Amino acid sequence: MANVKLRVSGMHCSNCQAKVEKALKSIAGVYTAVVDLPDGEAEIDFDDDSVTTAQLLAVVQAVGYGAKLGG
Repeated sequence: MANVKLRVSGMHCSNCQAKVEKALKSIAGVYTAVVDLPDGEAEIDFDDDSVTTAQLLAVVQAVGYGAKLGG
């Protein structure tokens, strides 16, 4: 299992937060995804044998938000 934090830009409300969280959780191999709206971060626990960070970034971008690896 791996853990990563993403910086998510473009979220303005709880609906944005929920949309990003739902998109991340829809990926097979993601165990948990918690999106922090005020900090603009998403913390994801996932199976690094079946999911890449590139896939996580891509799904956030696909639903209309900016994403990059955080720290």
